[in-house]
Amino acid sequence: MEDLPAEILPVIISLLPLKEAVRTSIVSTSWKMLWTFHCNLCFYGPNELDDDPSVPPLESDEEAAVDEYVKTSQAKLKMKQDKFIEAVNCVIQRHSRVGINKFSIRCGLHKEEFYHLDRWIGFAASSKAKIVDFDLKKIDSPSREVHQFPLEALVVQGSSCVQSLYLADVSIKPHPGIFGFTLLRRLVLEFVEIFRDFSGFLANCSALEDLELIECSGVTNLSIPHQLDKLQHLLIDRMAVETVESNAADLAHFEYKGKEIPIVLHGRSKLEMATIMFEGSNGLARAFTAVPIILRVKVLNVQAQISAYEQKLAPRPCGMFMHLRHMTCGLTVLSLKKPNSDNGVLQLVHCLNVAPLLQTLHLDMIYSYFKASAPAEVAEEEGPHMHHHGHLKTVHISGFRCYKAQAELACCILENARVLDHMELQPRVAAAICSYADLKNFAVERRFLPGVREWAQLASERFGKAITVLDAPSE
Repeated sequence: MEDLPAEILPVIISLLPLKEAVRTSIVSTSWKMLWTFHCNLCFYGPNELDDDPSVPPLESDEEAAVDEYVKTSQAKLKMKQDKFIEAVNCVIQRHSRVGINKFSIRCGLHKEEFYHLDRWIGFAASSKAKIVDFDLKKIDSPSREVHQFPLEALVVQGSSCVQSLYLADVSIKPHPGIFGFTLLRRLVLEFVEIFRDFSGFLANCSALEDLELIECSGVTNLSIPHQLDKLQHLLIDRMAVETVESNAADLAHFEYKGKEIPIVLHGRSKLEMATIMFEGSNGLARAFTAVPIILRVKVLNVQAQISAYEQKLAPRPCGMFMHLRHMTCGLTVLSLKKPNSDNGVLQLVHCLNVAPLLQTLHLDMIYSYFKASAPAEVAEEEGPHMHHHGHLKTVHISGFRCYKAQAELACCILENARVLDHMELQPRVAAAICSYADLKNFAVERRFLPGVREWAQLASERFGKAITVLDAPSE
């Protein structure tokens, strides 16, 4: 290593994690300052849920014992946080501030520790870091007081070098008077309290390409200004907004998760990808009938809860999805009875009918049971009529367990998809749709796999189509 050219060694050191890079300073005196040119300063503090072997296990559920356990755990956590703060301060004090690419802090701090943040923010700005992350989420917090993050502090001498900014669990006061973020291309806000004029601030971020807002508060009517003519991706996830209006001309990827609200996207119809997840049991139908902005997308991801007996779309859908080629659909069927008693998933047939040029369908299903009064009578309706599909080539269905409605849906597709190459069936519930998929998949190979294989063989012979049954989790 000593024989390496002088300009190569710092590059090698910069590829190491920061902690390991600092340790190289003890190798030799000539290496002592190499780490101070490390370009990625990422600091990950202690987590409230991390197990601490130094804390004696809880051996009693008595109140006094629980209180003592909590007190000991909090004291240990406080010691770790103090050590973390000391380490961050030590590093930024000795660092050269040259060539920094990323500055990241991930640690939940409390009010009495907020003054350290101001110093760290100042360091990120003065060192001209391109990527700045401040994730201050706290799992167990005695108060909901959050740090007021000073956006102005990232602007030095009228400009900011920040190209990517991620903030979590802070509050901000954006306004049109904040200039300098001319290089900002990615802005992600999670659990952020937003006060004052957010749209006015965004208008000054003309280079923005990616805007993600996740469970933020303080914005009632979200308006994306026309100055964001480079914006490609917009994500709005569980925001308490009443309307969304975007004037970003070149928006290509739109994602919305939350209650059904008016959504208006202006521009030149360049939207190619969309993800829609409406709350409530009518989310699938509403995604196809109430959001005309997605009519021109090529790729559509719909996640929805559906009632066991809702089968039809509105009589007059918003139009035909003539550009749609690839659709991913995650359905949670809210069932009152056993799966064979409902027909909710059949409404997907009507969705396929308004997408005549669809090429691939990826369908994830799960049934969720809850105790409630079942309807006294469920009207018998004629089975779904699927239009002939001349382009649908690939179909993948997870959570397929030969329930009556599932089998009927699969038969509709096999019969009407004229150029279908193959269909994949997977009895296992996909992790993408269910956080407790392992529980739902308990003994699935014994309980469902043989029946699915038998059904697939019979259906393949009947329709003359190749059907593959997957017996292992798909990637």
